Parts: sequence; structure tokens; C-alpha cells
Amino acid sequence: MKCLLIASESAEVLFHWSDREYRQNIQEKYGVSQEEGEGLPAFEDILSTLFAPIIISCSTLEDSYTSFTTENNHIYVLHQFDECLYIAVNGDGEEKEDDLRRKLYVVKKMVEVMFGMVTLSGNLLRKELRPQDTEQRARLWKYLQSLVETYSLLRENDQSFLVEAVERLIHPQLCELCIEFLERRLVQQLNSSVERAGEEVLHAFVLVHTKLLAFYSSRNASILTPSDLLALIVMAQNMYPSNVDLDDMSPEVSNSCLTDFVFGLLEKAGRGETPVFEFVDPEIQMAEDSLHTLEINPPDPTSPRRVFLAISHKDEMCPMMPHSMYCLSLWPGITLVLLTKISSSALAISVYKYLEDFDKLEKRLHEGHGGPASARSPLNMQDIRSKMDKFIKSLEPHDLQYAQLQNVWAEFKSRAFSRAGSGFNKDLIPWCKNMKTQLCGIYRQCFLTDSLSADVTHRLSAGLQERAQAMVREKLVDWKDFLLVKSKRNITMDFPGLVHFICVDRATGQMIAPSLNITERTTSELGKGPVANYIKNKVWALVRTTRRYLQKGYSTVTLRDGDFYFCYFLWFENETGYKLQPVDIPVLADDSPPIGMLAYDYYNRLLKYYSKNHKGENVKCYELLTVHLGVIPTEIILQHCRQLASKLWEPSRNPLL
Repeated sequence: MKCLLIASESAEVLFHWSDREYRQNIQEKYGVSQEEGEGLPAFEDILSTLFAPIIISCSTLEDSYTSFTTENNHIYVLHQFDECLYIAVNGDGEEKEDDLRRKLYVVKKMVEVMFGMVTLSGNLLRKELRPQDTEQRARLWKYLQSLVETYSLLRENDQSFLVEAVERLIHPQLCELCIEFLERRLVQQLNSSVERAGEEVLHAFVLVHTKLLAFYSSRNASILTPSDLLALIVMAQNMYPSNVDLDDMSPEVSNSCLTDFVFGLLEKAGRGETPVFEFVDPEIQMAEDSLHTLEINPPDPTSPRRVFLAISHKDEMCPMMPHSMYCLSLWPGITLVLLTKISSSALAISVYKYLEDFDKLEKRLHEGHGGPASARSPLNMQDIRSKMDKFIKSLEPHDLQYAQLQNVWAEFKSRAFSRAGSGFNKDLIPWCKNMKTQLCGIYRQCFLTDSLSADVTHRLSAGLQERAQAMVREKLVDWKDFLLVKSKRNITMDFPGLVHFICVDRATGQMIAPSLNITERTTSELGKGPVANYIKNKVWALVRTTRRYLQKGYSTVTLRDGDFYFCYFLWFENETGYKLQPVDIPVLADDSPPIGMLAYDYYNRLLKYYSKNHKGENVKCYELLTVHLGVIPTEIILQHCRQLASKLWEPSRNPLL
């Protein structure tokens, strides 16, 4: 009983996702109220009618609610992101209010990765999320719905998405070998090829399921944030989902089942039937609405996906820089991802700088401070005027969006700088907003609208992608089976009485933990089947509990739960490994953004808060969660925690990426 909705202030549905139980429940209730002989409306129309009172009340009330629970125990969580209202619903008790709020923020993050700075304009975002072309809308919604489902599966089953940190495969020699190969052979050859069509490979990394084997960034590249990397892993998993059942098979079972599978396909082919391949859980289905009656052609696997990622490099900063993402499958479960810089990306930096300038001006006008006349103003409007004139001249003059920007800018200058104009006062605020909309329109035209027609020519050629695949396959072919097994048994525990642990480096956004395999086929350190599943549920509950305490300002938590003893520690170190003095952590409101790194980088803000008193030091932040048997003495548990904290991030064990 789950649903997620994005709506405009006028109650127009911009996107929706729901599971089968929710759809059936809503359609049954709506069908009862219909007149006899009337057909059931499209599911999208039912949602629009159902949620309209909630949406309208949120847009009209000054102090609107952020969550509520109905009489039938359905939980509703709402959050207004600019001009769009995000709503998440749960009616089966599997998700709490915090889980729903986290899901809303994650969907917002995925929308930003897909549409970039267009999300800063409500009107333009509405056009992107709800295209007029019905087939295009169906394709877009289906893709975004699949991202929601992929994230939900990872959140429920993968420890890296539980704590929102990237998990690396622990094998120093192989990691170093792969990083060296990516740097000296793969990226170098791709960037020297004439078939790259003006694109430059900035980042290349290899995933084994969701675990990171090797990551390489070129010298010209900015650091990829943990938030963006986690979002890219969701997209890669969505494109090539891990099939846990097949991956967990032993060689004997795997060969037997695959043989039966192949013979079954041959029998179907002999009877003239078309074999059907299913690589996802059949319980997971897309939202059923009128759009699903359309035939949607699958995307070209060699076609890159436009993604917008944060960069901070030298004097350049842009939170949503356009990149092209190439996701190349090496073998089932092992994927090569390439991120390239597109030739016109410098335009995005200029647009962002001007958006910042007009945003600052708008805020100062709201405060009652003038523009150039104010001594306190950090803006040099004459300088901005000169640079904006040059920027507009550099654009393509034949484009309609160019003409609109030119006209609005001319009107802005007339009102702000001419003697007949009103000058820098609150009357200029609407024109600041209009300028920001037009700048977002230029951004949309260059990186979303035009990219649909330009992708065929401005991308790595299909042949170049195939050669990249072949090179990495040749390098890893002898390691393939080892990597797939290693991803299930990444690190072992040699502490008697220690059931499980998770250690996270929040400065780099990376984590280490033993595997939690809960299928009957695979035996892990925790056993298999129900035993491992029981421990998994305990770990998930522990993380949820520690986040609530962290939200209230606690950095250390110890508690007993039946036969287990749980510990949680958060601490800071300098770059030499010296533990720094603890401080009072800020207390957060109940409806504050979720603690994590994917949708909202809480830990980056926490590091900035702590570093205020440690100027010039490179401060690091770590978290450690442990689960011990309750019979282990407390002093032994604390000794284990100290040893884990000191050993897990030794450079000799885990090479830098």
C-alpha cells in the first residue's frame, strides 16, 4: 500500500508511482462511488481528484502540515520543494514517517540529476515532468517509476543504501591494478580517439553489483560527491539490475538450473512460443494508468543518458553540471560506467553564476537594500550588466529562447539602469524572477531539448564503446568469478561475539561491512536464510534508532535488545588519525531533512559545523555500528570497537581511489 506523487500548485499530477495493492484499493473504493454503467476513470485522474484537497490546502494555508495519519492508519508525508508538492503515502505499516520523508528527498535528488537547473523553475520543470507528447510522458514516467522501485529495493536490501555510503570491494592489489588500467589505458585511449565526438571522459569506475571495485578521475575532473555517486549507482542498477537468486547459486546448483532454463527455452522455441526473460521480481510492476496502453520502444543501449552532477574545481562551481553517462555491462553483475564532459558544458557555469547573481539581488531587494547604491551590497551590477550583454551575444541568435531572454534583459536594464526606470527597488523583483526563468530556459534548450536531437552525433561512437567494453573484459576475465563471490563475502570478522558491524568514513562517503546474505542458497558469516534475515532486520532497526538519537544531538548510543548488545559511535579525527574532542551536535527538528548523504548531505554540513573550531585542519568524521551477543562483557565490546575503528581504514588495507 504505497504511493508517491508530485503535483503542481494547481493540483496537476506531474508524476506518480504506486504499488499494485494501492492501485487496487483506490480503484475498488472509487468504483463503488461510480454511477451504474459508467467506466472507471484513468488512474491518474483518480489520483488528481483524491489528492486535490490536500494539495490546495497546502498551497493556501500559511502554516501547512508536513504529515498526518488517517483513521485507517495511512501515513501521509508532504514536502513543498519550490513550486512542486511531493507526497508519499504508506498504508501497510512497512514504512514510517522518516522513511517516507527520505523517499521524497531521494526522488527530488533523482529529478535534479535528470533535469539539472531546470528544477529551479517550476514552470519549466512542469513541462519536463509532464510533456505534452503522451508517448514521451509515458516513457519518462516509466523510467522515473523504475528508479523509485530500484531505490526502494536497494534501501531494503543493501547496506550501502541503508547508511547511504559507497561500499568498496576490499582487495588492495586488484583495486590498484584496475585503477592503473583505467588511468593509463582505458581513459587515455578513449580521450585520444577521434570517435569521441568532442566528449572527454572525466570519470570511469567499475561496479560489482552495488560495490565499487575501482574509480578513476582525470586530472581535469572535479571530485564526484558521494551523493551523486550513489544516485549513479541507482541508475546503473536500474539499467542492469542484480539478479540475487542467480548470483547466489553455487556452481552445482547454478549449472543445473541454467541447464533446465536453456532446455525450457528450447522447448518453447520448438512449440513456436516466444521465450520471455525476466530479470526483475515479478511482484514489482509499474503504475497502471491510461499511458500504459502505449507501446514504448526501449532506449538504445549505446545511447548515453544526460545527468547533472555537482562540480567544484578550481574557480569553477556548479551544482548541476551536464554530463553524459555511459553504462556498459561487462558481465551480469559487473558494470563499467563512464562519465563524460560535453563540449558545451561551460555554458552551464555561466548560467549558474548569473542565476546566483539575480538570486542575491532579489534577496537584497526583499530586504529593502538597493543595488548599486547600497554600500553593503556585494553585487557589482554594472559588471554583471557588461558580462550579461556579452553572454547574450555569444548565444545562437536564431533561437526563440534567445529572443525571449534578450527581450526580458532589455526590459530589466530599462527599469534598473535608465533614468526613466524605477531603479533598484522591490518593483524589480518580478523581473529578477523572470530573468532566472529565462536563464533556466536557455539551460533547458541547450542541455535537455537540443540534446535529444544531438545525442546521435555528439557522443562516443558505438564502436568506441564496444572497444572500451572489450578492453575491460579482457583485463578482468580471469577475475570475474572471484569478484562476484567477493561481492558476497567482502570482509570477514575475527572478533569472538561480534555478530555484525558497519563502519563509515563520512568525509569520503565510503563504508565497510560484512555481507548480509539472506537467501537459502548462500551461507555468510551469519549463516543463511532465517538466521541472516533476523540479524538483517535487527541491523536495519538499529540504524533507524541511531538516526533518531543523532537527530536529537547524541553521538554515542548503547542499548540492549534481547540477546544482543548494540553500539553506535560518531567521532572526529584530524588527517593524522588523532581523535578530536567531541562537541555538542546540533539538534534537528522532527520534520528536518533526512540524515544521510544521498538526498541531503547531513554529514558534509556536520563537518563544516565542527571545522569552524579547527581552522586549517583536515577534519574527518567516522561512524561505527556494532552488534554483539549480549553475553559478551562490556569491556570486551568496547575493546572490539576500538580495534575496529583503528584497523578498518588503514591505508595498507584500503587504497585511496
